[in-house]
Amino acid sequence: MSEWWTYTLQDFLLFSPRTYYRLFELYNLAVWPAQLLALALGLAILVLLARPSPKAGAFIAAILALAWVVVAWGYFHARYTSINWIASYFAIAFLIEALLLGWFGIIRRDLAFSVANRAGSIGLCLYLFALMIQPMIGPLLGRPIVQIDFFGLMPDPTAVATLGLLLTATGRHVISLLIIPLAWCIISTATLWAMGSPEAWVMLAVPLICVTSLFFRGRTS
Repeated sequence: MSEWWTYTLQDFLLFSPRTYYRLFELYNLAVWPAQLLALALGLAILVLLARPSPKAGAFIAAILALAWVVVAWGYFHARYTSINWIASYFAIAFLIEALLLGWFGIIRRDLAFSVANRAGSIGLCLYLFALMIQPMIGPLLGRPIVQIDFFGLMPDPTAVATLGLLLTATGRHVISLLIIPLAWCIISTATLWAMGSPEAWVMLAVPLICVTSLFFRGRTS
């Protein structure tokens, strides 16, 4: 039996990169044209950010909660479990995040979103990255366009977009809402790193940017 320190991340990978990205392709084909609706909801969030109000905050939280439910059920439970048994636990975590967003953002109305400060501006940039740029990284790396991952349908851009929006948010429970998206970024980084994907650097950079922004927001508040 090999010693534990001889193992690498690749040894724990349950699938090949080809299988992983093929799953993206099958998922996109199965849910089309949901991608258009996801993009429309993502753009609606930008409109709501431009007109901050308690009602706008509740609508943003509702869209985010819906996105996390869709990823939990449509991607993790219905598809990712076919190649990774741990996906069932990921689905539960994403459902928990959706419930937290619903409770604090919709029912309690405890989230207000604004880009008025530096952290908010960084958060907006992260959100725009997740919505517009992150889905195109795959095709730029040579993957078929049908394998791109969308906010509201795939976990990576959904987690990044949520982190960006939470950087613009104020409320007593913002830190609690950050935990699961940050944890997913770390898990995704490990998965992409094991597959040798350059996208691992993106998912590694996002939590570092997020935590740094929170630190400076705390210093200036």
